[in-house]
Amino acid sequence: MRAVCLLYHDVVESNNWDSSGFTGPGTARYKLSRAEFVAHLGAIAKVRGDEPYRAHDLLKPGAASFPFLLTFDDGGGSASTCIAELLQQYGWYGHFFVTAGKIGERGFLTRSQIRELRRNGHIIGSHSLSHPVRMSHCSREQLLHEWTTSVQILSDILGEPVDTASVPGGYYSKLVGQTAAAAGVRVLFNSEPTTEVRHMFGCVLVGRFNIFRATPPSLSEKLVSEKSKARLQQWLFWNSKKIVKTVAGRPYLAARQLLLRKE
Repeated sequence: MRAVCLLYHDVVESNNWDSSGFTGPGTARYKLSRAEFVAHLGAIAKVRGDEPYRAHDLLKPGAASFPFLLTFDDGGGSASTCIAELLQQYGWYGHFFVTAGKIGERGFLTRSQIRELRRNGHIIGSHSLSHPVRMSHCSREQLLHEWTTSVQILSDILGEPVDTASVPGGYYSKLVGQTAAAAGVRVLFNSEPTTEVRHMFGCVLVGRFNIFRATPPSLSEKLVSEKSKARLQQWLFWNSKKIVKTVAGRPYLAARQLLLRKE
């Protein structure tokens, strides 16, 4: 089947980029202001009369022909203080993927906020334990620890199994998928901009289209439309960057960090 999934991170008030989620060079480019996010939701609603799918809907037979999903990575506190409220104005639900090792730290969700989000119908999933810089370069043992521990922490908080997850930083590999499935993950989201929903290693793998600060709301509108060239453009750019990341490795990361500091 095909589905389109948008990848957001934090939404902040008054351009206070360090108020929610990870801080440091370059993190602000992944965060939207409240006004930007409101505009994005309005643009999506213009072309989608249906409500967003939830991850487990993808596991059911007879799925919709082209559903859309909304996901939010990292587990920043704005999930509770801002994002959920704005989604609920549309009667929509989101997927909040939590870096379990950051729960309760400044700028991140608390245990009680995670429970409240779930009570209100949102999906809580793992975003790993420690958010490794390059998850696809971790050993099998490290990956199993990241997935298994994070899933267990979240399951204990919610009192129910947590079986959805997203891959930090876009560093997906077969081993990342295999170890996630071994930890009980049934739906895994990565950062490949594709609408193809694949069944691999006993779980469902779903790609996502990344939304950055200053991304025009019209792009989100185009991405969730059934016919759009915007998805192909993002796929081509992502694959070009993937080649550079694979070939350059650590030098690519160093150069990227330098550019983000200047930015």
